[in-house]
Amino acid sequence: MATPKTVLVTGGAGFIGSAVVRLLIAETDARVVNLDKLTYAASGTALRSVEDSDRYAFEQADIVDAAALKRIFETHDPDAVMHLAAESHVDRSIDGPEDFIQTNIVGTFRLLQAARQHLDTLEGARRDAFRFHHISTDEVFGSLGDDGMFTEETAYDPRSPYSASKASSDHLVRAWGETFGLPIVLSNCSNNYGPYHFPEKLIPLMIIKGLRGEPLPVYGDGQNVRDWLYVEDHARALWTVLSRGAAGESYNIGGHNEMSNLAVVETICDLLDRHAPALSGGRSRRELITFVTDRPGHDFRYAIDAAKIERDLGWTPRETFESGIEKTVRWYLENEGWWQPLAARTGLSRVGTGAAGTGKTG
Repeated sequence: MATPKTVLVTGGAGFIGSAVVRLLIAETDARVVNLDKLTYAASGTALRSVEDSDRYAFEQADIVDAAALKRIFETHDPDAVMHLAAESHVDRSIDGPEDFIQTNIVGTFRLLQAARQHLDTLEGARRDAFRFHHISTDEVFGSLGDDGMFTEETAYDPRSPYSASKASSDHLVRAWGETFGLPIVLSNCSNNYGPYHFPEKLIPLMIIKGLRGEPLPVYGDGQNVRDWLYVEDHARALWTVLSRGAAGESYNIGGHNEMSNLAVVETICDLLDRHAPALSGGRSRRELITFVTDRPGHDFRYAIDAAKIERDLGWTPRETFESGIEKTVRWYLENEGWWQPLAARTGLSRVGTGAAGTGKTG
């Protein structure tokens, strides 16, 4: 397909979305339109480096607002959509699932309708080249045992309100491709980490609490396994899928970094001990690890088979977990001015248990 000249990115002020926007401005010639509602998880500074670019535009809007979407498509006339806007925190979906239904399902439906109407205004090569890229998660596939990996053919088996809402949106996107001929591509990724990650998630939360010398709450016995993907690697993968992926195809994106939650937290402790001021009495931060009641429906293991995107599109991650987590810890040490106000605002309190509590993990 032709490289898109104007890309509409939904959720571009969020963690992954802002990494995508920064990449597109820095490494492509595309004009980027960032459509974001600016919820609690949006970063006020993650896009500071691109805000003055003449190839960047911002639209504050909610993807459930059909009239706003119509205006934005008509105003900016995009060649492609990268749909990242979503409620994404599993624990919050347990306490308040309705927001996830509205944004992730109804919002995706409204965006698909707006893209379909926009496609009808395009002709010739522009119509043939148009893409709607839906960015999803490996959590739609459910939970693995000790063996196996998720492939693009793995049956869906969501276990939380969040993953069910994302599975629903995936199915809607495929249906709009099949029924209405919307040229769609999908991607399902593993757990992301890196700069500008909202501090309710596991890795930034452990870094911040470890810096403060606070207890580090780990769900259950800490043996739940995730595959970890550095966010800038993910952003490159998403651009690769959008610009080179075949219409109608889906691509799994993973970092080849399976680790238990406990091993992740222990790695963070060791890096903080090495790079941050020592705790009183010379204690190791591993002594702060505290096991807490597991969250409901906590999937045991995720693992991504990323062979298809590597084989067909030539993408591989640049970062190992060791290199990526070192970069991430150093970034949080050097950017306290970014995360301190967020931590103060949220209180870093645990959600997703159905009862009040303290602490949480991702």
